[in-house]
Amino acid sequence: MASLLLAIIYVAFISLGLPDPLLGSAWPVMHTDLGVSTSFAGVISMVIAGGTIVSSLLSDRLTRILGTGLVTAISVGMTAIALFGFSISPSVWVLILWAIPYGLGAGAVDSALNNYVALHYTARHMSWLHCFWGVGTSISPYIMGFCLSHNFGWPAGYRAVSVLQVVRTIVLVVSLPLWIKRTVSADGTEEGAVAIGLAEAVKLPGVPAVLLTFFGYCALESTTGLWASSYLVEYRGVSAETAARFAALFYLGITGGRFVNGFLADKLGDRTLIRVGLLVIAAGVLLVFLPVTAAALVGLVVIGIGCAPVYPSIIHATPNNFGKEYSQAIVGIQMAAAYCGSTFMPPIFGWIAGHLSIGLYPVYLLALAALMFVMSERLNRIMAKKAKA
Repeated sequence: MASLLLAIIYVAFISLGLPDPLLGSAWPVMHTDLGVSTSFAGVISMVIAGGTIVSSLLSDRLTRILGTGLVTAISVGMTAIALFGFSISPSVWVLILWAIPYGLGAGAVDSALNNYVALHYTARHMSWLHCFWGVGTSISPYIMGFCLSHNFGWPAGYRAVSVLQVVRTIVLVVSLPLWIKRTVSADGTEEGAVAIGLAEAVKLPGVPAVLLTFFGYCALESTTGLWASSYLVEYRGVSAETAARFAALFYLGITGGRFVNGFLADKLGDRTLIRVGLLVIAAGVLLVFLPVTAAALVGLVVIGIGCAPVYPSIIHATPNNFGKEYSQAIVGIQMAAAYCGSTFMPPIFGWIAGHLSIGLYPVYLLALAALMFVMSERLNRIMAKKAKA
């Protein structure tokens, strides 16, 4: 039964990744059909991000009341409904309304599932599960591309992914008896778990440092992916086709790196993997700095490989760093910090690129990498001092 549940969780991680690239894949056609400017994609993305931040912060309470399995099933079901809503939206304003349940569903399932895996499975499974998230993000653009190239239209692409999410929701509902149950006390709190608010959580030793590490990581990953092609084309004079190919290889580096890291995670441990990942990221950014265009292209791939272990290792280390009783609350706050980084930092670089120079791309990435390294090492010192106490 444990193996069957693990397989279901792997499928659920694919579901986490499926919706993420759809808007970017379809928007060049969508905005024309809907009669709005390209910039409206930012509004929809911000609404989705706002929903994910809110539901991440609420994930601790929801999981204590409903359990991880039910929260996961409801959340995937919400994204399925929202994706279908996108497919029937006659205007951008209706899209924005559907973006609300879209974001709320995405944030809750991300926090609940990641904490569950951190509590019940080894580091290798955390790494491989996030590799499967990458599989999901790779599948859905192909689905949307197929629908667009065969004149089915972008609504058909959204409906196809919605159907996949419906199937996964049914699987999750059927699997509910397999999820590990925890005893719940009269006040609704899981025994062994502690209900803790945001203000209390950030006062725990090491929490501000891990939040800034997570913020920096997701800011760097999203900024690298979003602006890589523009930097290569506008500043390095690379062709658009080559730039797009190496921007895609950045994400392939993350996905492939997580597959490889799964074989190393239990031997090396979370802390070592994070350190190695951050050093590889720094090496990749320095390659992008070099005036040789080939080095910049390789640097993007190296950054992706360096990113691979950081996210899953931070999550997996959470119960050990802060205690199992606080882990769901801390993971939820970490997810909120992550979404803030990925939502706000790429547009900030966009402003810098427009008003100063897109050539500052590697400088911006290096600053984010430095933030991650400093905060991660601060967390390590705090945890080491705590262990000695």
